[in-house]
Amino acid sequence: MQPQPAFLLHKRPYRETSALVELFTLEHGRVRAVAQGVQRPGSRSRGRLQPFAPLHVTWVGEGELKRLRLMESRGAAALLVGEGLLCGLYANELLTRTLPVELPTPEVFAYYTALLEALPRPEGRATALRRLEFALLDALDAAPRYTTPDGGELDPQGRYRFDTASRAFVRGEPGLDGRTLRLLAGGDWGMPGLAGPAKAVARAALAPLLGTRPLRSRELMRQLAERRRSPSH
Repeated sequence: MQPQPAFLLHKRPYRETSALVELFTLEHGRVRAVAQGVQRPGSRSRGRLQPFAPLHVTWVGEGELKRLRLMESRGAAALLVGEGLLCGLYANELLTRTLPVELPTPEVFAYYTALLEALPRPEGRATALRRLEFALLDALDAAPRYTTPDGGELDPQGRYRFDTASRAFVRGEPGLDGRTLRLLAGGDWGMPGLAGPAKAVARAALAPLLGTRPLRSRELMRQLAERRRSPSH
């Protein structure tokens, strides 16, 4: 196979010197593999196999669990700290939890790459995260429908909440006003006042895909926010 552009989503030790890894690849989507010997002291691959570092990889195997053969760096890792790091961990956890194994999602890969470029700059994080989330929802055929359940237009003056079953919006409180939802349908989440509503819609649409188990990265983000509000900081 040709070397695949990839990123590491998750890694955990396997046996004495190996690791089980979840990779996000351009042409094959999420790939599960064994990285043999990567935990061995002095392994050159150990330094390459890090989150947010662009890689080229190949693997062998017909089953769901592959065996990595080639693993080369294709650039420097994104330098993330604080909130930027937590946003990156959230993106990795989101993709690991929702993407089926070996479902090609090249557009999601492109938005993930763009996200890593945006995360070091606070002003670009929210928009880049929303673009990744909505691209993921599109790829999984789970994107919100900015209509009523029967396909009707949203009343700009009405208030609506997301309906999981239809992926549309039903009248109800608390909710978002129809005008805001119609603006969100255009995809320009960087407009003033749309950041919060876009986040709320993305979270509601992703909830059925994530299930009831909490995201660890969201808990870490909440703890960071609490520390920042604490009078001792």
